[in-house]
Amino acid sequence: MKSSHKKGVFIGFLILGLLIMTGIISYILYYSVTNEKTAVKPNETTKPQNISKQENSKPKDNEPKQDVKTNVLLSFAGDSTIGHDTNFGFANSLPAVLQKNGNDYSYFFKNVLPIFKNDDLSIVNLETTFTNSNSRKAKQFNFKADPEYGKSLTLGSVEAVNISNNHIYDYNKEGFDDTVNTLKSNNVGFFGEGYKYTKDINGGKFGFLGYTGFYADETFLKKLKSDIKAFKDEGRIVIINFHWGAENMYYPVESQTFIAHTAIDNGADLIIGHHPHVVQGIEQYKGKIIAYSLGNFCFGGNFNPKDKDTFILQVKYNLINGVPQSYEVKAIPCSISSVNYINDYCPTPAQGSEKTRILNKLNNISQSFGFSISDEFKIIK
Repeated sequence: MKSSHKKGVFIGFLILGLLIMTGIISYILYYSVTNEKTAVKPNETTKPQNISKQENSKPKDNEPKQDVKTNVLLSFAGDSTIGHDTNFGFANSLPAVLQKNGNDYSYFFKNVLPIFKNDDLSIVNLETTFTNSNSRKAKQFNFKADPEYGKSLTLGSVEAVNISNNHIYDYNKEGFDDTVNTLKSNNVGFFGEGYKYTKDINGGKFGFLGYTGFYADETFLKKLKSDIKAFKDEGRIVIINFHWGAENMYYPVESQTFIAHTAIDNGADLIIGHHPHVVQGIEQYKGKIIAYSLGNFCFGGNFNPKDKDTFILQVKYNLINGVPQSYEVKAIPCSISSVNYINDYCPTPAQGSEKTRILNKLNNISQSFGFSISDEFKIIK
């Protein structure tokens, strides 16, 4: 009986052992198969789940891109004769006033510096030479200054100048070359007399041209049209400075209007004029602005001109993807001097009743063109 009982117990333990062993073998086989499926192979890398979500959120190639909207603010001012005629008396001359102000070359543009510093590009007509040459051209007035005076432009935040005018060769080719080299050494851009100036600003592409435009002959007009086309082919906004017209005349002569209209008819976008030494009116022609004369500005050619009125023309281009969609203009009335009894060669923004008077004067002489301007931006359509 005992033997039979022992045999039953042994069989029970044997069956239990077989069951346990079967379970262990089954677990080992299952783990091996599962691990082989999920194991990372030597040449593979895992990707976190959140990366695949980011990839799915990327814009597709055919989705429209966001337009880039920018604007460009340009400032233009008139005749800047930063020098004098050595045949003039020294007293009250531009060099004498500089000397009284400690030979500080920042003096000349100090009162308009806040305006010029806060735009994208400031341009004046440089109506002098920077040279020590004594080779005077035979003419009534010859203007020059030591090349050191060139730094006044940089200190005044004037980034570019027109050099096409009736005084740039006052000291012949030597004086011209000295002037160009002075501008280069001071990193001031220049255009006119065969030179062109290009500048890309905030996505906009600009091209500047300068000419002495007293006569509208065929050779001149052919050159003008060719230069405009070259810039337009590059996709540039074309801005032209013309030195033209009759001195001390408040209205443009026929040749000015003809040249300006011809330039715009052939693709010019903005016309800036100077030479008359007084302001002239503003015309809007085919949606483009013609400022016939900005007058004098930092003008060392006369120690006390009767008419000291001038203005800074500001033009703001509104761009989408670098292409102008619209533009705005305003005038900042100024005097060529900070005092009214003499020319101290320090152009200064007008205030109060003087500002109003200069604006009214500018609008009165623009009436024949049906155009008006203020010291607030006006959209040109």
